[in-house]
Amino acid sequence: MIILGIDPGSVRVGYGIIKKEKNHISLLDAGLLLIPQKNSSGEKLVSLELDLKRIIKTWKPERVGVEKIFFTKNKKTGIAVAESRGIIIKTLTEKKIPIFELSPTTVKSSITGNGRSDKKDVGKMVGMFLHIEPKKYIDDTLDAIAIAIVVSHMNEIIQKQI
Repeated sequence: MIILGIDPGSVRVGYGIIKKEKNHISLLDAGLLLIPQKNSSGEKLVSLELDLKRIIKTWKPERVGVEKIFFTKNKKTGIAVAESRGIIIKTLTEKKIPIFELSPTTVKSSITGNGRSDKKDVGKMVGMFLHIEPKKYIDDTLDAIAIAIVVSHMNEIIQKQI
């Protein structure tokens, strides 16, 4: 199963793509979708949508995890992240890909065992899960990979709740 994790942002969107086969997960791709800041709001969102569609076409994810918005003191940034997130959810829905929306606390708790972990701890655990060097990846990308890892275990979590 191919799983895409997305960490929405106002200037850049982190993404991570993993493959889960039985109990083994491996990293296929990870990076940033950069939102051009010189363009109008509408053009920024169209650019993000086109980049996301390219990733979907290339990797054909079977499910996607998207981080929920956390409250921010900067309302302008919060609105921009919400707009990006809206385009992401719209695009995934149009492509009929199942979406799992996760709070930052849920991701941190699932990856590290502590919902208040910092980005360094999340990166360290992502590195351990995937046998990669976290220093090679930017925080937004590591967060997106962590989201994908959590989603890869969603069937197991759902089955335990039934």
